[in-house]
Amino acid sequence: MVRRLYVEKKEGFDTEARALHRTLAENLHIAGVTRLRVLNRYDVENIDDETYEAAKRNVFSEPAVDAVFEEEAPLGDAFAFAVEYLPGQYDQRADSAVQCIRLIKSDARPAVRFARVIALDGALSREEKESVKRYSINPVDSREASREKPPTLALDLPAPPPVPAVEGFIDLAESEVEAFRLREGYAMSAEDMLFTQAHFRDEARRDPTLAELKVIDTYWSDHCRHTTFNTILEKIEFGEGRCAALVRAAYEKYLRLREEVYGTDARRAVSLMDIALICAKYLKGKGLLPDLDESDEVNACCVRVKADVDGADEDWLVLFKNETHNHPTEIEPFGGAATCLGGAIRDPLSGRAYVYQAMRVTGSGDPRAELGDAPAGKLPQLQITRGAAKGYSSYGNQVGLATGQVVEIYDEGYVAKRLEIGAVIGAAP
Repeated sequence: MVRRLYVEKKEGFDTEARALHRTLAENLHIAGVTRLRVLNRYDVENIDDETYEAAKRNVFSEPAVDAVFEEEAPLGDAFAFAVEYLPGQYDQRADSAVQCIRLIKSDARPAVRFARVIALDGALSREEKESVKRYSINPVDSREASREKPPTLALDLPAPPPVPAVEGFIDLAESEVEAFRLREGYAMSAEDMLFTQAHFRDEARRDPTLAELKVIDTYWSDHCRHTTFNTILEKIEFGEGRCAALVRAAYEKYLRLREEVYGTDARRAVSLMDIALICAKYLKGKGLLPDLDESDEVNACCVRVKADVDGADEDWLVLFKNETHNHPTEIEPFGGAATCLGGAIRDPLSGRAYVYQAMRVTGSGDPRAELGDAPAGKLPQLQITRGAAKGYSSYGNQVGLATGQVVEIYDEGYVAKRLEIGAVIGAAP
């Protein structure tokens, strides 16, 4: 039997609903909403009565601040819709609920499905209703949930068919490869796709499977392969502005360091990645990094230090790591920013270090801009900024990581692509 619960913050504690109400009025210019409510909807299965009653009070709600409705919520004539994650998308709230129920009864095997219900009272036009839905549902990770309670939460997933081969791929003309790339929405460049075709034609001597092309496309994406950072820079021009002289001087210094580091090796391409690494290479070559700890692992940067532990000097490693999640945060703000910090934490942890503190630097367009003015296919800057802040803090709070500095830079250039950087420092004996 599937049981359904609605949990709503009592008046005075309903900060999320009030914030959304204010956003709709100030940013979507929807003035007709007289009341807005946010309810957390839980569908629960495989749980006995006693455990259900305990979970209702201790897992799904806090009696002091929450109102609980079973099976049906009193929504009246409100315009209401529910939002849930897409199938296969990780739902942290549902997963946490399952784990907490098992703390109540260790042999329980509950299933939980979560959706957030948004209910609006007042006079809204059809266009305004659709505007609220567009703001509330990011199609990259979520969808509108059904109002009907399912008979079971078990997913009846058919066995996937065999992965098909992309028939005739190796025989396509160059123009046909480009048309295929655009039609199927691959992130690879035209040159990447032709390189892939040549490999399967000349080396593998067969057509690739769809899975093979998708995996290559993922691992050669800008996020994984850093294609932007590794792009060969053949022509560099400096514009005008208050930082122009500084940038030009820094670039000229980079060119001088290249000569000292690489000598006559002209094969070394100029790229953003090389500019970022040149100082470390120079200092290492001059023997000015005696405390740098090097190993076969390529994770966080490690330096050897003497640590004062209760008055005695001990040999310790201090580990630094930063992670960029620009594109993931652009399209899925909460998850992208959360895993930005998670990716930074991962590498010191793999070095057996305890992570002590973090820093967050982000770049956004003007979050005060009209939501309807967002470029086609992009989320509004306000939605990205707020969702990313929630995602980053969610991950940090769960692992108990303090973030000592948070800086967001506002510039119209970040409308093209958001900047999301998380950096951490850790240490280990």
